[in-house]
Amino acid sequence: MAQGDNSGMKLIYLADPMCSWCYGFGPSIDSLLHEPGPAAPLQLAMVMGGLRPYTTEPLGRALADDIAGHWRHVAQASGQPFVADAANPLRRAGFVYDTEPASRAVVTVRSHWPRAMWRMFKGVQHAFYAQGQDVTQAAVLAGLAEAIGIARGDFATAFASQAMRDATAQDFAQAQAWGIRGFPALLAEQADGLQWLCQGYAPAEVVRERITALTGQPASTLT
Repeated sequence: MAQGDNSGMKLIYLADPMCSWCYGFGPSIDSLLHEPGPAAPLQLAMVMGGLRPYTTEPLGRALADDIAGHWRHVAQASGQPFVADAANPLRRAGFVYDTEPASRAVVTVRSHWPRAMWRMFKGVQHAFYAQGQDVTQAAVLAGLAEAIGIARGDFATAFASQAMRDATAQDFAQAQAWGIRGFPALLAEQADGLQWLCQGYAPAEVVRERITALTGQPASTLT
């Protein structure tokens, strides 16, 4: 690909809807999504990375305290809203921090209602972090799908299917194959292969600078 031509660039966002730093990274992605520019539009693809999939043990007090500390750091760095500690789902007795259902919800929407993918991802994040909802529960996820205009029954049927379970597992396997263990991670796919944009939280302006360095043009609207 010629320098300055980003017409074929795809951004690949590896994330988990129950990853707090991915929640903090949301405004950076939103900024790029809504920023017009002279360059050709970029494309956004999402791969669910699998932060804590298939967990079965309830979250212990010490680990809950540690994770809640990360949440405070994310709030300070990003300005994103978080639920009060008393309503934090991590504090609920017996809470199992399994990120597979929330990831599968996003994969389900990506597969069947692709234009709603980003809204579903953000909806799951907001429900968990800002409202304290238990997004490991199928009924909660179906309600979030319904809130963005997807028929509750259609979502529930697709979400429960083996095909969506397999597709979600394939996402996790892809992240592992790329050697990605931490989220968020953002890759740029160009004609000459994959390039890192960032691994970990980064403000929008940093992401723009890195896209510009790759393309020679300002970041434009992601689709």
